[in-house]
Amino acid sequence: MASSVTLGSCPWVLHHHPSTQSKTPRSRSPSLITLKPITLTPKRTVSSASHTISSSLVTKEDNNLKSTTSSSFDFMSYILRKADSVNRALDSAVPLREPLKIHEAMRYSLLAGGKRVRPVLCIAACELVGGEESLAMPAACAVEMIHTMSLIHDDLPCMDNDDLRRGKPTNHKVYGEDVAVLAGDALLSFAFEHLASATSSEVSPARVVRAVGELAKAIGTEGLVAGQVADISSEGLELNDVGLDHLEFIHLHKTAALLEASAVLGGIVGGGSDEEIERLRKFARCIGLLFQVVDDILDVTKSSQELGKTAGKDLIADKLTYPKLMGLEKSREFAEKLNREARDQLLGFDSDKVAPLLALANYIANRQN
Repeated sequence: MASSVTLGSCPWVLHHHPSTQSKTPRSRSPSLITLKPITLTPKRTVSSASHTISSSLVTKEDNNLKSTTSSSFDFMSYILRKADSVNRALDSAVPLREPLKIHEAMRYSLLAGGKRVRPVLCIAACELVGGEESLAMPAACAVEMIHTMSLIHDDLPCMDNDDLRRGKPTNHKVYGEDVAVLAGDALLSFAFEHLASATSSEVSPARVVRAVGELAKAIGTEGLVAGQVADISSEGLELNDVGLDHLEFIHLHKTAALLEASAVLGGIVGGGSDEEIERLRKFARCIGLLFQVVDDILDVTKSSQELGKTAGKDLIADKLTYPKLMGLEKSREFAEKLNREARDQLLGFDSDKVAPLLALANYIANRQN
């Protein structure tokens, strides 16, 4: 069942019909994702051969401290370790084979680096609900394949027309527009094949089917594609013609939907309950919007060298951004509020297992590229 969120005065459900974007108000104060807390029962205990360790829970007081995880949890070590596992899995999943050119193009963008936020989120969500990294890895790879596809296509001349991605020439600059389109298409289709065929038999077929459905919905006309179309249609519009609701619609679909799918897929294959999965869904939706707000801020405050991609391209393309609608300082305040909203969704989970997700929210809020 789709879960609703409140953005300002307008109730939204993740699965929108395109007609909803015509009902956005012209302007108003920044809205927040308002989510009612859900009371969780105490988490299961962790048994060892000789003793049982009772899990502690994240409290409201703990969660309000930005440094909660910094003293006891090394996030950079965690994300580097998980990203390395993801990179090795991606390299294995998409080997260099015939036809060589298309696989070269796929691997060129897929293995170009990046923060691997989405697959790490998928793995962390799986581990939060009691699963293991190995259960989540095919899903984690699938979301990264789809994310890479979206970058390849987004950079095309018919879309954002960009020459630089992750510090390297974009795919179409190296392989041509025709092969770049096909490389994206191949990654998209293979993502679902990999999720369906490589997921461990420990995950029930019903959960695999549920994961496939979630991922498909997140990237189609109820998710990423809807946001991309709304984004393209908004280029060149006057500020008086749009409002923050319209911008939030774009980014809840274009950016947040795949992050949400990452967390939800991790929860599904990890064996999470429906209640746990919905908490993860809401957390990821918050950090998805947060990711975009921060991205908009960085686009106008950092250089191309610092970002590893073309800086200021949104301004050049006359795109809608949070700094454009709200100003830089209000955008930063909004990012801080979204971070708090995201962290609040993790109240009641095991404090050790939740540490990566708490740190991930802070990482997204404070990233510099």
